[in-house]
Amino acid sequence: MSEGSAWRRCSACKKPIALGALYYVCSVSTCNRARTGLVFCDVGCWEVHLPGARHREAWAEERTAPSQPETGGGDARQHAPKRRLVRPEAAKPGPASEPPREVLVVASRLKDYVRARSGMNTSERALGPLSEIVRAVCDEAIENARKEGRKTVLDRDVPDYNAR
Repeated sequence: MSEGSAWRRCSACKKPIALGALYYVCSVSTCNRARTGLVFCDVGCWEVHLPGARHREAWAEERTAPSQPETGGGDARQHAPKRRLVRPEAAKPGPASEPPREVLVVASRLKDYVRARSGMNTSERALGPLSEIVRAVCDEAIENARKEGRKTVLDRDVPDYNAR
C-alpha cells in the first residue's frame, strides 16, 4: 500500500489503514479524544492497548475510514459505529471472575513504616507475601458482609487482629 492510499496508521502495530477500510476504535472517551485519537487495524491490536489503558469496561467499535483523504481536522469519531465488539471477559463481570494478582501494598509507605519503626530496610520480595495477607483479610471481610446480607464491606467486617 502506498503512503497516498493510507488514511492513518494503527496505534498499536503502526501498519497503515487504507482509505475506505474497516478499522476499530476504543469505546472509552479518553481513547477517542482529538489529542489521543487511537485507531486500530483489527480487534487484536485494540486488545493490545487494554492492559496499559486499564479500562473498567470497554469494547471495540468498528468504523470505516473515509474514502477520500481528509483535508484537515478530521478525527475517528465522525464515522458512525457499525458493530460493537465486546471482549468475552468484559461480558461476564462479577464475583466469579478472578481478581488480578497484583501487589496491594504501597511499597514506599511500607518501607517508610519499617524504617521508622525499626531502622531496617525492606526487600521488594516482602510485598508479595504481605499482599497475600491483605487478600486473605479482605476475603474474610467480604464473607462477613455476605453473611450479614450486605453488598458493601464495612469496617466492622474486617477482622480485628489487634484483639488476637
